[in-house]
Amino acid sequence: MAYTTIDDPSKYFQTAIYSGTGSTRNITNDGNSDLQPDFAWIKSRDTTSNHNLFDSSRGVTKRVLSNSTDVEDTLTAFSHFLSDGFTITGSPLNDSGSTWVAWQWKCNGGTRTTNTESGDNPAGGYQANTTAGFSIVDWTGTGGAGGLMAHGLGAVPNVIITKTRSHANSWAVYHHRNTAAPETDYLKLDSTAATLDNVNRWNDTVPTSTNLVFGDVGGVNGNDQTQIAYVFTEIQGYSKFGSYVGTGNADGPFLYTGFKPAWVMIKETGATGSWHIFDNTRKVGNVSDSILYADLNNAEATSQTGNPIDILSNGFKCRGGGNDTNLDDGTYVYMAFAESPFVSSEGVPT
Repeated sequence: MAYTTIDDPSKYFQTAIYSGTGSTRNITNDGNSDLQPDFAWIKSRDTTSNHNLFDSSRGVTKRVLSNSTDVEDTLTAFSHFLSDGFTITGSPLNDSGSTWVAWQWKCNGGTRTTNTESGDNPAGGYQANTTAGFSIVDWTGTGGAGGLMAHGLGAVPNVIITKTRSHANSWAVYHHRNTAAPETDYLKLDSTAATLDNVNRWNDTVPTSTNLVFGDVGGVNGNDQTQIAYVFTEIQGYSKFGSYVGTGNADGPFLYTGFKPAWVMIKETGATGSWHIFDNTRKVGNVSDSILYADLNNAEATSQTGNPIDILSNGFKCRGGGNDTNLDDGTYVYMAFAESPFVSSEGVPT
């Protein structure tokens, strides 16, 4: 049995839930370890509102929205990354009476390695956490096909989630299990659209252990367009980025991850369907049927009998026959991060 390399996933990912007060406050994480986030994704659970994404590379108040093509804006309501959480100052992240969730990932404390433009290769930088398999990459597009941008992971990325900051373009998502040739395809995080075929998006090239590779199109490498990307590679016992085929019934497929998931996001690839986000904090218990949608500003959907998942000690299982997570013969990709590994680094079951 393969052992994990991360015994305490809370060093690198945590979920915080809180109730709004309408005033300035610190949100403190409660995991086993302190976590100073470099990427925070915040959503109201009980109101119709945007998904707010912040990171320490762009600047703490700079926001992009997962459910929108809008350009980056400035939101001073998110004011600081703290040693174990973050500070919020009011609306729209702390409206009194509302409930909220914040998913947080640790990278490299905002410290970037930078590069200058060279031919079709864009200027930009990255901060990377090779232990957790996560980097945040920023660049200014050249409009040239085959542009290379270093990501710092030292391993081939499995997932790339990227958004143009300066122009109103859709998000582009690369997932290594999307199709048999993922380098020719992409998904839109802000859309229910099925997989789109476009060889220009990733220049028909799989990313390498050193570089991301871009085509000559807006949305990833438009000339003089600024870009941000969240880049992940699988880490045994901590993260898993896979795919599956649905069965259409409550005894759905079991997906082995090698850990008890803390966070799962699922997207149907062969047909339209929203990006379903589950976590182990908003709904206590194995069966998670409290869903937020990365592409929609909807409030949290609860008691979703068609699309729940069962969070288990070594993976998750689909427990409904809904089209968005378990359509008979439907194709899906997922991202998952750990609450606890199935087996510790010393081979002890956890």
